[in-house]
Amino acid sequence: MKVSVYNIQGEATGRSIELPDEVFGIDPHEHSVWLDVKRYLAAQRQGTHKSKERSEMSGSTRKLHKQKGTGGSRKGDINNPLYRGGGRVFGPRPRSYDIQVNAKVKRLARRSALSAKAKAGSIVVVEDFAFEAPKTNAFRNVLRALKVDDKKPLTVVGNYDKMLYLSCRNLPSASIMPATELNTYQIMNAGALVITESAVAKIKENCA
Repeated sequence: MKVSVYNIQGEATGRSIELPDEVFGIDPHEHSVWLDVKRYLAAQRQGTHKSKERSEMSGSTRKLHKQKGTGGSRKGDINNPLYRGGGRVFGPRPRSYDIQVNAKVKRLARRSALSAKAKAGSIVVVEDFAFEAPKTNAFRNVLRALKVDDKKPLTVVGNYDKMLYLSCRNLPSASIMPATELNTYQIMNAGALVITESAVAKIKENCA
């Protein structure tokens, strides 16, 4: 699949680049995408939730009254979960929410997500660019020139660039990441992908 290469002014350079069909031209496998997105979102959970159970409450362990003969219900100590201030029954405990997904499935999911974006015409390839200093307005102008500023764009670069990262950080709907860190969730969550020329080869390595 050949696509035109644009400069940061949004003008066609007259050059084109080949997006490998094995990454950008497959039939999307929806279930693998669902699995990988589920894995990513589950990994974001800290799992540090905890509530006190009956044995962890501070309070007397004396039995409130005898078992029989009072006409009332049977009661244990004041830490009874049925009482206000008592322990919680089956409360949350610290746990890991990590989900294991095979490496081949994750690669298939990334290829499927990229192929879906390519079929939707939501991929723009731009020349490699850099800023000498963090300039949020300059980065916004690049996205505006490429006509993706209102599409929740994700910019994929070949290597981490601190100046580009700082320039994009304050744009609420835009994000940026190196090609080696590209994941299925970020691809599907973006409305448009802005890919630099140097990132294409690394995306192929990351997804093949």
